[in-house]
Amino acid sequence: MPNWVQDAVWWQVYPLGFVGAERERPPDGDVRHRLPQLLDWLDHVLELGANGLALGPVFASGTHGYDTEDHFRIDPRLGDDADFDALVDACHRRGIRVLLDGVFNHVGRGHPAFRAVLEQGPEAPTAGWFRLRWPGGPGSEPDYDTFEGHGQLVALDHGSPDVADLVTRVMTSWLDRGADGWRLDAAYAVPPAFWATVLPRVRAAHPDAYVVGEVIHGDYARIVTGSGMDAVTQYELWKAIWSSLNDGNLHELAHALGRHDGFLDVFAPLTFVGNHDVTRIASRLTDVRHLPHALAVLFTVGGTPSVYAGDEQAFTGVKEDRAGGDDAVRPPFPATPGELAPHGAPTQKLHQELIGLRRRHRWLHGARTTPLHLANRQLSYATAAEGGRLVVALNLDDAPAELPAPGAGELRAGGGEVRSGRSVRLPAHGWAVLAG
Repeated sequence: MPNWVQDAVWWQVYPLGFVGAERERPPDGDVRHRLPQLLDWLDHVLELGANGLALGPVFASGTHGYDTEDHFRIDPRLGDDADFDALVDACHRRGIRVLLDGVFNHVGRGHPAFRAVLEQGPEAPTAGWFRLRWPGGPGSEPDYDTFEGHGQLVALDHGSPDVADLVTRVMTSWLDRGADGWRLDAAYAVPPAFWATVLPRVRAAHPDAYVVGEVIHGDYARIVTGSGMDAVTQYELWKAIWSSLNDGNLHELAHALGRHDGFLDVFAPLTFVGNHDVTRIASRLTDVRHLPHALAVLFTVGGTPSVYAGDEQAFTGVKEDRAGGDDAVRPPFPATPGELAPHGAPTQKLHQELIGLRRRHRWLHGARTTPLHLANRQLSYATAAEGGRLVVALNLDDAPAELPAPGAGELRAGGGEVRSGRSVRLPAHGWAVLAG
């Protein structure tokens, strides 16, 4: 993993939603210069304490960005190459890294390579890019593998050298333009061996690039080691955080933290409590008093944390399994941070406090956790690495609770009363981060 990733905290944006772009590409194809709207939010990123801008899809597509039609062109609903270059330059002048979202498992039906298949049949020079079947003969439309049954998303054949060459060229060319790394969309659907052929070629030109794969389920460590990626998304921890808080079952969280430590022996996962594909954390929690508990865990465990834009303002939004079901979690943002509603300020201040804590203890990137006390509705744990140590205590009860916390020192975040360095008394629904 590149050395700079130890200090990375990402602010993730879904650009098409953020700037209020049309749901579908306008037929006129005219360029709408909306990407520059992000320039007015870069100081917000820094004020939050983050130093990375993780962009969702910015390449030309037909609808939501994950149906790519041209990997080498900025989506005209967002702007053009000059807009992208200006954004990257503005980020780098502020010390902000830029992560791009690469959709390399599939393409949209409008991609020229698939259009050639529809027009020319099995003899198309790009027919080998896809997993095709021709039950009706060469003059008919082929059957083809899709991404999770979505007919508009045509799966690529990752055994094809031409596909490997395409992905290598795309990743390298945008790194050449200034991007600092890639999120690999739907990496769980791509054989790790494919990435093992592509990534060494990319890193030959850009050894300092960061590559993280979207992996929801599966053997995280095996996927990382087999693919050569730096990291994968930590969905296990994401789920354990909100469901343990909702169910009053902190045993689930403690178990997930133990598994998380095992992953850290191999790689530093990308950690999060929200992203563009899931219900907002402020809506997911049944008791919003536990939002600070979720954030305390996120920012005190090992890994590379990411904040989904709007979560720092306690935005709400529920993802639904229907057409347009992502809209609520991918809303347009105001033109500037100054236009945000004031009721989000306390949650933003809490993010700043915890990200600041992480900045002062940069060893947290590789920290392992040790349970100190565990009950259904109370948990205290030590988080430690490289000679540093903090103690985290959580109480989900309606009544105050005293938790064993050996070695706990002065309060660093949250609220509580330390008693002789051996326990901490928390108020109802309280939490604390203490010196270790």
